[in-house]
Amino acid sequence: MTKMKKMIKIVYFICVVAIFCFSLPFEIANAESLTTAASMVVIDANSGRVLYGKNYNEKRPMASTTKIVTALTVLENCNDLNHEIEVDDRAVGIEGTSIYLKHGEKLSINELLYGMMLPSGNDAATALAYEIGKSIPEFCNMMTKTAQSVGAVSSCFANPHGLDDKNHYTTALDLALITAKALKNEAFKEIVTTKSTRIKGSSVGTYRYLKNKNKLLNTLNGCIGVKTGYTSKAGRCLVSACERDGMQLVCVVLNCGPMFEESGELFEKAFGEYKMVELLSSYKIIRSLQVTDGKQDFVKVYSKRGFCYPLTNIEEQNIEYEYILPNSLEAPIEKDEQIGEIKIYLDKHLLFSEKIYTISSVKKIGVWANIEDILTQW
Repeated sequence: MTKMKKMIKIVYFICVVAIFCFSLPFEIANAESLTTAASMVVIDANSGRVLYGKNYNEKRPMASTTKIVTALTVLENCNDLNHEIEVDDRAVGIEGTSIYLKHGEKLSINELLYGMMLPSGNDAATALAYEIGKSIPEFCNMMTKTAQSVGAVSSCFANPHGLDDKNHYTTALDLALITAKALKNEAFKEIVTTKSTRIKGSSVGTYRYLKNKNKLLNTLNGCIGVKTGYTSKAGRCLVSACERDGMQLVCVVLNCGPMFEESGELFEKAFGEYKMVELLSSYKIIRSLQVTDGKQDFVKVYSKRGFCYPLTNIEEQNIEYEYILPNSLEAPIEKDEQIGEIKIYLDKHLLFSEKIYTISSVKKIGVWANIEDILTQW
């Protein structure tokens, strides 16, 4: 083999490798440089798209970020947040962070949720679990169902507060999906965006003053929560969320020393590189199709659902649309008759599909059609 042929082969090999590497998802190719966290993920809350990630399917302890699942489970199984309950004695004196609940005192479900989510009261979490689930094992079963309902199937819960247990774990992606669902609950969103508040104290006329541990609420533009956590086994954990320019992102870092700093940097990077793009508007008129044997020559066809997706500038240029439609339609045609489909692709990967419908009916021409019209009007 000549030197020239060897050189050509080497150059060809380098080009192939380069193309392959640049076509890899960004979160896989560059994850190590983005964070010191053991596990990390940033997702778009609406589409669920993973923007960046590192070991995000790895099962890990998650400390008090557990309380996101606890809060959502309570909210989905409680009709009256103002309902006052007497604190179960088994919730008094729980180890770890506490709001110092006492025997016999009464607080509302809402007050306990604030006590759990802002200062991270383990006793508040336990009191809620006994009230909603009647037992810790049963409430944990409810937490599992809450997680599974959003596709978070790699999580296991042994308690409502997040203290270390060999049977208590999740993944960064699971936590992100659960949080995305929780943020759709207005009560949850209001709680986790609250910087400070007060609830009843343990004696008449006194108050507990609560401060949110999430520093990003004060330092990150658009931050909307969500929850901190720490145990010696889990390390420092943070689930945070941020809204800007119509895009809502969720970031999860597990076992991350500089969790506030790195989460903030990840958000800034994501908002700098991605934007929410409307790829299909709701009730979009697709085109007009020719009609044969009809009282009208054409009928407009349309799609119903809209579709938005987070994209980089380069990705937006690579969006492709596929319209699966007949060349013409034969009368009679019913209004909202399904006649085709639209598909949207990014780099040959299907992102979205939607049915295409007729916008109006078209009657058939001819003698029998005219007779039918007369009989209808008779």
